[in-house]
Amino acid sequence: MPDTLPELLALPAGLAVLAAGLWAWRHFHPTSFWYVLAYPCTAIQVRASWRKVALGCGLTKKRQRFWWTITPAALVSTGTVKVRRTFRRVAVDTKPWMWLPLPTRYGWRVTLRLLEGQIPADYSEVAERLAHSWGVHAVRVSSDKPGRIRLNVTTHDPLIRVDHVPPSPDLLKVTVGRLETGGAWLIDFTTVPHWINAGATQSGKSNLANALLVGLAPQPVALVGFDLKGGVEFTPYKPRLSALATSRSECSELLADLIGLMIGRMGRCRTAGARNIWQLPPDDRPVPIVVLVDELAELYLMADKSEKDEIARISTALLRIAQLGRAFGIYLFCSGQRISSELGPGVTALRAQCSGRICHRVNDPETATMTLGDLDPSALDSARAIPAEKPGVAIVANQDGQWYRARSFYISEKTAEQAAHTYAHLTPEWAAICAEQKIPA
Repeated sequence: MPDTLPELLALPAGLAVLAAGLWAWRHFHPTSFWYVLAYPCTAIQVRASWRKVALGCGLTKKRQRFWWTITPAALVSTGTVKVRRTFRRVAVDTKPWMWLPLPTRYGWRVTLRLLEGQIPADYSEVAERLAHSWGVHAVRVSSDKPGRIRLNVTTHDPLIRVDHVPPSPDLLKVTVGRLETGGAWLIDFTTVPHWINAGATQSGKSNLANALLVGLAPQPVALVGFDLKGGVEFTPYKPRLSALATSRSECSELLADLIGLMIGRMGRCRTAGARNIWQLPPDDRPVPIVVLVDELAELYLMADKSEKDEIARISTALLRIAQLGRAFGIYLFCSGQRISSELGPGVTALRAQCSGRICHRVNDPETATMTLGDLDPSALDSARAIPAEKPGVAIVANQDGQWYRARSFYISEKTAEQAAHTYAHLTPEWAAICAEQKIPA
C-alpha cells in the first residue's frame, strides 16, 4: 500500500503540471499556442460539425441522391416488424462544400462553395447564428469570386486592446487604428478623398482627428482647420495648420480662398493637358490640402433669416469642393456630433459626395442613419450597439466596399500638440499656397 500511494498521486500531479503548462503557454505566448495547438483542434471541430451547423442555420439544400434507406417489409405474428435496406434515390440535405480552414492571427478563415440559388447575403443574415454555433466572437462574410464566399472568423475581440501601429509612409495615407479583423485601419485620401466622421461627445471622434493629424503632420501636405468651437479644438495645433477659421465669417472667407485655389489649379491642369494635379510634373505639382472640419452642424445652423445667405454660400462652397476637389488635391474630413437632414439639403448633398463614412457612438438614430443608411442594414445595427465604455470604436465603410468595426489609437491632445510643434517647419504658408508658389516637399 505505501508503494502504490506515490503511483496514485503521480497521475493527478502530472495532469496538474500539464494544465499549468498549457495555461502559461496560452497566457504568455497566445500566438504560438493558437497556431500549434488550438488551431488544429478548431479546424477538426469545424469540419466535423459543419453539416449540423449548416442544417441548423438553414444553409442546406434538398438534393436527390442514391441513399441506403430502411423500409418495413412484413409484420410477423409476434408483432415484430421486419425491415429491409434498399438503395434508392431519395431527397437528402446537402451542405455547402467547405475548404480547409486556414489560421489567422485572431481566428481563422474558410472558403465555401455556394449551392444553387444562394448568394452571399444568405450567409450574412445568419452570421450571428454561425458565431454562436462555433462559439466565436464574430463571423464576417465576403466574396471575391462568383459562386464562392469567405468566412472570416475572429475568436476574440481584437479591439479590446489596440496597440500602436507605425504610420504608413505613403503620401496622404494614415494608419489611425485597427479593424475588427486585426488588420490596420487605413484612411487613404488617394482612394477615398472625402470623409464624414460622426460621433457623440466622448465617443472617440476628436481622438480620431488627433490620430489623423499626427499621421499627416510629417507629410508634405497643407492642413487647413475649420473649428466652430471658437478654436478650442485646433488652436493648439496651429503651428502645423496653414490656415485656421474659428467663426462662420472666417469659414466663409477661407472657403472662398479654397474655391479660388481650386479654380486656379483647374486652369493649370487644363493648360498642361492633365486631368488632375497628379499628372503634372513633380516640380510643377501644387501641394495637396487636407481640410479638417470640426462641428459640421455649426456651419448650417441658422439663428435668424439674416444668416440665410451666408449659410447658402458656405453650403455651396463645401459642396463644390466635395465634387471637384479630389482632382485638384483638396480633400475633406468633416466631423460632427449630429449630422441629419434637419440641417438642410446642403448636408444631404455633401453626404452624397463623401464616400468615406465613420460612425462612432451617437445619441440619436438619425445621425447613424444619415452616416450609414445607404450601407448594409447590419452596419446600422452595429453602430447603435456601440457601448459608451468603449470610446474610439466605430463602424467604418472601408475602401474595399465592406464595412467593419474599428477602433482608433488613443492619441492624447498633448501628443498631437507635440507633433504639431515638431513638424511646424513643414507647414506651407497659406499666402504662398494661394499664390501657387512652388512649395518644397
